[in-house]
Order: sequence, then C-alpha cells, then structure tokens
Amino acid sequence: MINPLSKEFRITHMEMIKGIKGHGYYDELVVPIIENTAYEYELTDSFAKAIEAYPKTTAVLVRNHGVFVWGDSWISAKTQVNHGPIQGARRGLSLAGESNLSGKARKTDGEIDPFPRCVVLDIEGTTTPISFVSEVLFPYACDNVGRHLSATYDTPDTQNDIMLLCSNDLEQGIAGAVPVPKDDTGKEEVIAAIVANVDAMIKADRKITALKELQGHIWKNGYENNELEGIVFDDVPEALEKWHALGIKVMLVQRLIFGKTNYGDLRKYLSGFFDTTGETPSYVNISESLGVDKPSDILFVTAVYQEATAAKAAGLEVIISIRPGNGPLHENHGFKTIKSFSEI
Repeated sequence: MINPLSKEFRITHMEMIKGIKGHGYYDELVVPIIENTAYEYELTDSFAKAIEAYPKTTAVLVRNHGVFVWGDSWISAKTQVNHGPIQGARRGLSLAGESNLSGKARKTDGEIDPFPRCVVLDIEGTTTPISFVSEVLFPYACDNVGRHLSATYDTPDTQNDIMLLCSNDLEQGIAGAVPVPKDDTGKEEVIAAIVANVDAMIKADRKITALKELQGHIWKNGYENNELEGIVFDDVPEALEKWHALGIKVMLVQRLIFGKTNYGDLRKYLSGFFDTTGETPSYVNISESLGVDKPSDILFVTAVYQEATAAKAAGLEVIISIRPGNGPLHENHGFKTIKSFSEI
C-alpha cells in the first residue's frame, strides 16, 4: 500500500517488475509521486521536477488521479541534449494528461492531432531529398536491371517480379518499350525486353507496384553490397526516435531501405512498408490494414499534392512536406505544410 504522505512508491520481489527494462525480480522499482491539482496542465512543473529527481523512472504517480507512463526511452539522450528534461516532461504531460492516457493530445480548431496513432511517410521530398531519389536511386536501378536479373533470375522474388511486370502489360503506350517474350524463348531475350521496358517506365515516371517491387529488390542488393547509402534529412532520425518512444507506428511508402543511411540503421523505428498507386483506394487499404478506429488516426506526410489529395479523400490527416528541391505548391492548396518533422 502507498503511504499517503510519501513522495515515492517503492516495490521489490514482484514478478511483474521483470517486465520493466533493466529490472529483475530482486530489484527495487521506485516511482515518484506528485500531488494532484485542480487542472492537469498545472501538473507540468511538479511532473518535470519528479523526472529530474528520478531520471531513470518510466512513470509518475499522481495522488488521487492515476499514473503517467511513457516508456523507458521517452527522454532519450538527444531529447535531454536538445530540449532538456523539463521540455521532455512537458511533452510527456501533454501526451498522457488531458487525454485519458489514450496516446493522443487534444485537437484544437484548424490543427491536426499532434499525436496520431500511426504516421505514414512518403519518401521523395519528405524523408529524403528528391535529388537522391532522382539522381542516385533511379539511375542505379536502371543501370543494374540486367545485372540483377541475370544474377537472380531463378529466385522466387525475381520470377515474381517478372510475372508482375508481364501481367500488367506495362509495355503498352510507353515510348521505347517492347513486348516481353514468353519465358520459353530464352532467358537472355526476356531479360533484354525487361531492361528496355524498365528504362522506358522510369523515363515515363510510371509509379506502379510491379516496377516498385523490382526497384526495391535492386536497391536492396545495392545496400547489401555497400554500393548504396540512403540519405535522410537531418530532422528525420530524431522524429523517428520520438514517435517510436511514444508508441506511434511509423510506416514508409515505397521500399526505400533505411538499413544503411547517413544516420545509420533506422529500421528499428519502422513498423513496415506500403506500396501505393497514389489513388484514394490505396489509402483506404492502408487505413483498413492498420486497424485504426478511424482513418484520421493516421497522419500521412508527403511532398506530392496529388497523393495528399487522394489520402485526404480516404479520411487520413495529411501534411505536405516543403523541402529544398521540391516543386512549388499552387496557392490555396488547403493543406497544412511543414519544413521539418520537428514541427509535427
């Protein structure tokens, strides 16, 4: 039982302690207790002081109210350096307080919910400079189609890629494309036709699943062979870490590999990938697959106006990313914009 006059709660020799990182059955768990106030926003200062006094704690008890829990990585090293423990405490309070521990803060008029359940990120012009995609990734995929297909022709992934490419009749209506011969005409003929078609599709800026799948496999080999290193904007790693600590699922659109980037391996912060056609049904499928209560529980961030419009039509919250090198937006586009993930 908690002593009503105490300032901390201590417990040891309990089985459930083992569920807290860094604690075992024989360890002592210490959770600070702060006094309740008339309004939750008034708890901010005492909440911050409790975290300063107990820097290893992952929760704060509020007498006659409840408990705020944020996870062992909430106040990370970067958060302490860049924002200080006080700011971390204030964020933790806005997350847990006034929201019934739902993981979402209150929504004000004209603003998106700052803590969505899921964040879906586009790549080009959002996490990664458009120049990296257009000047590095696409040319690499185009230059290595033949080598990739020759080396992996008999693998299930490559056979599936070829089947998808052929089943979509991708060569029709694209300048420079040629018919893909039947497989029994010979491996080299099939590869030559696919190389020509991939080159034509990339030049025509075709955004279809079959092409994305093949490109993803080519890029994967490029990263594994140390021939590619991903580039992300400076604010991306800290945002991914923060969202991950908050328990927010982060998904990527397109299979750009985040295993090797200018900030190291970022895959630990990601929950998965989606491929989209840029049309509303794609975002409806994303919403259904994530199992959210409502589509607006998902925040979609993109640099492409057409995709923003399609996602909004599916009910998602949408932000347009304004990054160096991105194309201009027309006036009255109607979307919230950001220049950095730190603004979310």
